Amino acid sequence: MKENQTMNNRNADASRRHLIWGAGAAAAVAGVGLALWRYEPEPVAQVASHPLWLQQFETPAGQGLSMAQFRGKPLILNFWATWCPPCIEELPMINAFWRENNPNGHQVVALAIDQPSAVRRFLERQPLAFPVGLAGLEGTNLAKSLGNAVGGLPFTVFFKADGSIWRQKMGQLTDDDLSQWRAAAA
Repeated sequence: MKENQTMNNRNADASRRHLIWGAGAAAAVAGVGLALWRYEPEPVAQVASHPLWLQQFETPAGQGLSMAQFRGKPLILNFWATWCPPCIEELPMINAFWRENNPNGHQVVALAIDQPSAVRRFLERQPLAFPVGLAGLEGTNLAKSLGNAVGGLPFTVFFKADGSIWRQKMGQLTDDDLSQWRAAAA
């Protein structure tokens, strides 16, 4: 009789463990789903008249960078910071993309949401060929107005030549992202 009771206790313990593991797995799946839903960029209305095109930023060299000059051509607008590892990892790939595709009219602008001195130090070590603007913390509001509801970085907006948004991406870019945009923007 004692053996049956021991066996029943083992079965009950195993059932509890399975129940706990199942509940944990369900919570994890729900959490991932919520995160994906929450971090999904929001659509942007009235892109053609968006305040982005009226913005002017200082470059790290102290010159003016007017966003109006990028209208009418395909544009990748990348929001980044020197303290953001995925931002830093994607910059060489974006730079190579720009070097290869700029002669075909594809443009890239990176807006740094960071301290100007940190951006200048970073660019001394890792120069970029495409334009960089110093957006500072105000850049976070601009990114939010372009669909980045949570203010995460990196955040990239892909514009077609007509000024419409083809896609917004929260997180690090891939070669595939850039290839798809090049094909869509052509």
